Amino acid sequence: MCANYVPVTSQDRLLQYFGVVRDRDEVPHDVFPMGTGPFIRLVPKTGPTDQSGKAGGPGEMIRAVDDGIFRFVPDFVQKLDWARKTYNARSETVHEKSSYKRAWADGQRCIIPAEAIYEPNYESGSSVRWRIHKANGEPMGIAGIYRTWTKPDGEVVYAMSMLTVNADEHPFMRRFHAPNDEKRMVVILEQADFDGWLNCSVAEARDRYCKAWDGELTGEPAPLPKRKSAAKATKAKPEEPPANWGPTGDLF
Repeated sequence: MCANYVPVTSQDRLLQYFGVVRDRDEVPHDVFPMGTGPFIRLVPKTGPTDQSGKAGGPGEMIRAVDDGIFRFVPDFVQKLDWARKTYNARSETVHEKSSYKRAWADGQRCIIPAEAIYEPNYESGSSVRWRIHKANGEPMGIAGIYRTWTKPDGEVVYAMSMLTVNADEHPFMRRFHAPNDEKRMVVILEQADFDGWLNCSVAEARDRYCKAWDGELTGEPAPLPKRKSAAKATKAKPEEPPANWGPTGDLF
C-alpha cells in the first residue's frame, strides 16, 4: 500500500523522464488521499506529427499529462469506510472488484509520476514513516488506473489509484508495514515499459507488468510533522493516514 507520496511536478523532469509537457511547475509536496497530482494517460493525437505538418493518422495515441484525485472513489461520491482506501488497487483482484473492474476492462491504465512514496516501518518497535525512492535519484513511474467522475456542480474530474503487488520476498520493501501484515508495494515500471503498459491488451497488462520491481530502492525516516490543534487550524487539509496505518485488506 502507499497512502501518500511526492508527485513529480517539475516540467523538466516530466518531459525528461516521462515525455509529457505540463503547463506549469509546482514545488514538490506530499499528496494524501483526496489530494491531487499529475498522471499520464494516452489521448488521441490531434496535432502534427512532424515538421512537415502532417497530421496524426486515425487512432494514433500519444502520452498526455492531467491532474487526478489520489483516490478512486472521491468524497463527493461516497464517504463509506471502504471508499476511503481506494487510493491503492490490488493487481490480483483489480479485474473483479466493483470499484475498479470497469476501468480495468476498458484499459484505462495510467502512469503516476512519483519522486518518492511513504511507507510505515516498525523496526524500532513503533510505526515510523519512511520516505522511499530510487537509489539513482530518478523518479518512479507507478502503474495505475484512472477514471472520470462528474462532481455535483457538473465539473468532470479524474481519479486515480496505484496498483500494488505482494512484497513478502522483496529485499527492501518487506521491511515495511506492521509485522503481521502482508507486505505490499506499488508497481514500479521501467521507463522502457511505459508505452507497453499504456498500449498493451487488458489480458497482457497484469501478467507482464504487475510484478515487484527489482531495481535498487533506498529510504530514510521521514516522520509526519506534528498536527496543529483544531483550535489553530484555519482551513481544511487533505486527508492524512493515522500514525498506525492498518492494512488495506481486499475490501474493494
